[in-house]
Amino acid sequence: MKPRQLFRDRTNNMWVQLFRYGISGFSATAVDFLILTVLTEAFGEDLLLVWTAIAFISGLAVTYLLSTHWVFDSHRFKSKAAEALVFVLIGIVGLGLTELLMWLFAEKMGLFYLLSKLIASVLVFIWNFTAKKFIVFHK
Repeated sequence: MKPRQLFRDRTNNMWVQLFRYGISGFSATAVDFLILTVLTEAFGEDLLLVWTAIAFISGLAVTYLLSTHWVFDSHRFKSKAAEALVFVLIGIVGLGLTELLMWLFAEKMGLFYLLSKLIASVLVFIWNFTAKKFIVFHK
């Protein structure tokens, strides 16, 4: 496969989309981790779940922009507002999963918050790609 096919051409190829979503997800995760780290280090872990939500929403915005303009070619919804709403609803489920996993790993199991976030991110990545591919961006 040529670099142009991986990075520039529009495609419905699921493997190319998964590759691109991986880059999108990595970018969103980098934003998410950066904001989570800054907020937690600046203001403490007392509000860790609040910082997690703020960071997650920031990452969600990054992945929405990349998903709609670069990752997925097909759009199920004619209305951008409806598409964004469903995307956000999937993100809210992802946020709920992230919060649950952060609570479980960081607060109950005592893992370092960034390790907890890494584990949660990998698990939620699987949910997000699958839901977005087959609910939002599938004709």
